[in-house]
Amino acid sequence: MSLNILIVEGNIPKDSEVFIRAAGASASVNLKNLVLKLEPNSNVKIINPGIDEETKEVLEAISQYHGIIFTGGAMRINDLTDEIKKHIDFASNCFSYDKKILAICWGLQVCSTAAGGRVASGKNGAHIGIASSVEINKEGQKNLIYKNKKKKFTTPAFNFDEVCETPEGATLLSSDKVNKVMCVYFKSGNSEIWGLQYHPDYEYYQMINLSNERKDQMITNKYFKDKNDFENHINYIKDEDKKLDFENRTCEVKNWLNYIK
Repeated sequence: MSLNILIVEGNIPKDSEVFIRAAGASASVNLKNLVLKLEPNSNVKIINPGIDEETKEVLEAISQYHGIIFTGGAMRINDLTDEIKKHIDFASNCFSYDKKILAICWGLQVCSTAAGGRVASGKNGAHIGIASSVEINKEGQKNLIYKNKKKKFTTPAFNFDEVCETPEGATLLSSDKVNKVMCVYFKSGNSEIWGLQYHPDYEYYQMINLSNERKDQMITNKYFKDKNDFENHINYIKDEDKKLDFENRTCEVKNWLNYIK
């Protein structure tokens, strides 16, 4: 079966330039590359919800898509710029249709907000390139998104904000010491949403490059004491990179693709 997938870019063009420089591709293209690696016959369309013409065209033809993926991004929900409002509005419009949605990082925060949840700055800090010892709970072990996934895992991740209130009726699937909501499942309107506060779509070298892009800013904002503290963290990510295997890292995306077939 040939899948038709819609990927929703989570960055404004200026931020995409940083992702392209550091990670080798925009968030949406990076995800497209993974989808095509897992399902080579897929037809993938990318849109930016900040462009009204693109969202209008897609919503008029929404029935052709088997699934929608909302990517990560560098914006912060509570800034509530006009651009951010468009992302939230587009997610809300998607919920009106019978759709299966995978929402990654920024995508989780957008979809949670659109469904009535809340996002705030992470009270226990941030994930800088990595999330350590994420634990799948009993509900997560029963959910399709975690089929064949290790019950405790370390994974690429990058977020300063977190979902502090999940949408009504949501089921928490995994957590770690930084964010309680690392994976959540909920329904909104006619849609099913799986949200991940980490990145099965990225490799550690990309996270290291993105961290280096933001190094000075993160030291200024006290996420690290100094440059040595930052470099120690980068070395930790490099060590974890040696343990990460493709199958386990990308398991959630593969399981979601199998579900929408």
